[in-house]
Amino acid sequence: MQLNPIYYNEQHIAFADNVRRFVQKEMTPFVNEWDEAETFPRELYKKAAEIGLLGLGFSEEYGGIPDADPFYSLLAGIEMAKAGSGGVHISLMVHTIGAPPIQYFGSEELKARVLPGIISGEKISALAITEPGGGSDVAALQTKAVRDGDYYIVSGEKTFITSGIRADYYTVAVRTDPTKTGAEGISMLLIDAHSEGITKTPLKKMGWWASDTAHLHFDQVRVPVSNLLGKENAGFKVIMNNFNMERFFLGVVAYGYALEMDP
Repeated sequence: MQLNPIYYNEQHIAFADNVRRFVQKEMTPFVNEWDEAETFPRELYKKAAEIGLLGLGFSEEYGGIPDADPFYSLLAGIEMAKAGSGGVHISLMVHTIGAPPIQYFGSEELKARVLPGIISGEKISALAITEPGGGSDVAALQTKAVRDGDYYIVSGEKTFITSGIRADYYTVAVRTDPTKTGAEGISMLLIDAHSEGITKTPLKKMGWWASDTAHLHFDQVRVPVSNLLGKENAGFKVIMNNFNMERFFLGVVAYGYALEMDP
């Protein structure tokens, strides 16, 4: 692929070369085995972090690479597609949809507590928006969070959640004002995935076997108010802001695999 020098410099090319070597050594030889096993080693997250894959676009104070423009992500997606496993690719990079709301809308205390572990590959961050009754129709979500002092009590269900089984954190869309409908009355919460009251059920899929996908049930889960991302009842803005880069990432993935399929 010929890179346009208007958009790519020597740093971009060096990064792409580094990712290519990582894919050739750490991913490609094992993806068939991992697909059959329907999982891959958690250690792969740490290895990806070591070459900067998990830090693209995140603040330096938390271990990220803030100067990495979207073209770095584009090149990374193209190189990772060469391994031929969408499941490994998507699950390994799931923090790119789970963690940005923390960086852009979380408190300083929350960011300092959570982001370093995610960017270093120690912890896994997932996004939980889709529900059994609606997918991208965010305004129709039913999962509710009721304020109880310094906590929200969360009840409801999420489904088709990428890395829902192994994740340590869920970035969750909830309805905090039951009197509102549509886009109003929605908030975003960061929920510890190991909290009491969460039931995780793995889902079988036609493809992407190496990526665990889960149905989540929240039964009176207590979440600190300090885990609110953005303002209460203003979560729709958080979600839409996050969708911008998520859709870019999905486009990158599609482009990368199309290049691999091109004879």
